[in-house]
Formats: sequence, C-alpha cells, structure tokens
Amino acid sequence: MSAKVTFRISAAAAPYVGADKPRENRLLAASGRVPLPPGDLVLLLYYLCHDPDQEVKRQAMGTLRSLDRTQLERILSDRELHPQILDALVQLHGKKPDIAPLLAGHPNLSDKAAAFLHAQGFAAATPQAAPPHAAPHKEHDLEEVDETTGPDDDEPIDEEEYQSKYQLAQSMGVSDKIKMAMTGDKEWRALLIKDNNKLVSGAAIKNPRMTESEVLTIVKSQIQNDEVIRVICANKDWIKNAQIRKALVENHKTPLPNALRFLGTLGEKDLANLAKSKNINTIIANQARKILLSKKENR
Repeated sequence: MSAKVTFRISAAAAPYVGADKPRENRLLAASGRVPLPPGDLVLLLYYLCHDPDQEVKRQAMGTLRSLDRTQLERILSDRELHPQILDALVQLHGKKPDIAPLLAGHPNLSDKAAAFLHAQGFAAATPQAAPPHAAPHKEHDLEEVDETTGPDDDEPIDEEEYQSKYQLAQSMGVSDKIKMAMTGDKEWRALLIKDNNKLVSGAAIKNPRMTESEVLTIVKSQIQNDEVIRVICANKDWIKNAQIRKALVENHKTPLPNALRFLGTLGEKDLANLAKSKNINTIIANQARKILLSKKENR
C-alpha cells in the first residue's frame, strides 16, 4: 500500500485546496496568479497537479514546469522543503543545467531524486548556502485543514519518469554505490546487495534499515559475497529468526562452524528434511541425521 504524508497548508492557501473549492479559484491558483509566498505556492501547485479536474491539473503542471531560476532559488531557500515536493521539482527541472545544481544542494533530497541528479552529472553534495538574492525562510501563519493528506508518495506528477535504479547504478562509481548501499531504500538495497564489487554488497547488508524479511531473501539467494553471509551470521537479532537460521544452514556460503551451530537449533521436521537433502554439504546432512537419532534415543 502506498504511504500517505500530511502537509501543513497556510491559511492563505487553504481556500484553493480540495475538490470542494470553487473551480474558478483552483484554476486561478493553478495558473500561479495568487499572492502567496514561494513555499506556499509550490505546495499549492503540487496539490493541484493531482486535482481531479484535468484542466486544473494541466494548468498547475504547466505553472510548475515554467518556474524560472529566480523563483526556484526562492523556493529552494527553504531548507525544510518536503522531499515529496523536491521529487516533483527534480522530475520537472532536474535536466536543466542551470537548475540541477540548486536541486542537488538541497538537504532533503530523496534517494531517488539524488540518484537521478547524479545520472545527469550533478551529485548531491553538502547542503549549499541559500543563493545571495533568495528570500530568507519565514515562518508562515499555518493551520491544519482536512485536505492536507498528500497524494501517494510514489505517484509521479508527470509522464517523465525517473530512470530505473538499475540504469542509474550503471553510471555510478564505486564510492557512490557504497554510499547509496549504506543509506538507500529497499529497492537500492535489493539491487546493490547483488553488486559484483564486494565492497558495495558488503555495504548494503550493513544498511541500518535492512529488515529481517530482506535478510531472509538474501540468504536464500545465490549471493556470491562471503562477507555478506558472515555479517548476517554475526547479527544476534537476525539469527533469532528460525527461518534465517535454516536458510543459513542450507546456504553453501555459510561457514561450516556457523552452519553446524544453527543446525542444532532447528526442529525435527527441518532436521529430517536436511538429513535427506542432496543439495547441502554432506557433513551437515550427516550431522542432521545424528541429531535426529539422538533426539529419538533420549525420548
């Protein structure tokens, strides 16, 4: 299920947000002809890009696409701009050589936006200072309104899609891949854990967002990096999971001492299957038979 986010809409922008608001008002706002601070205006335009009225939607899209450098400098001077809004701006302006560096310098870029800009030759860097003539960030008079639940966070606002992560990875150097492996989302982790460079795949397994379900999938796969398996074996939380322990026993990359240790923790049904298996180390299969026999004798 797609995640939802909640934004805060200013009192000045609220009359233009929501399908229940007059269509004339929404069209006026979609054209950008409402007196709002840059941050409020870009959020309002983002909402209207998902308006159920196609004319409102097209108008808002055109206005967002036509924002010039000066306007974008003012918008991007807000260092707390939401990543979802930045994603939209990157989709529409990320290929422009005069705008892309401004986007790349924002501290709230999502992984996919940063990777997209990297593919254009603009690597996300340490957040840059606001441009000299950009408006300083100001606190606005905000109020919560019912319509502040945003569109799906993975719903594109334009037919122009991001390049696939696989394509982006092909253009990345080892250091960039390692950084993405350590910080990227689930898709990046699944991709980079399979990278031929062991430094990259080794970084992916150390990503703090790695989940048990991902680890189980990794252990069941034919991953070639011994270090990945060693990291999993050493993680006390992951090996509490019986499915992960069983998968480690069956994985040929698991060091034999670890595999034998985990074998002794498995139930009789798993032991019986392993004892008959032709796809595991014969030492493990023999040990499984011995453990089963011992259990029967001790009953």
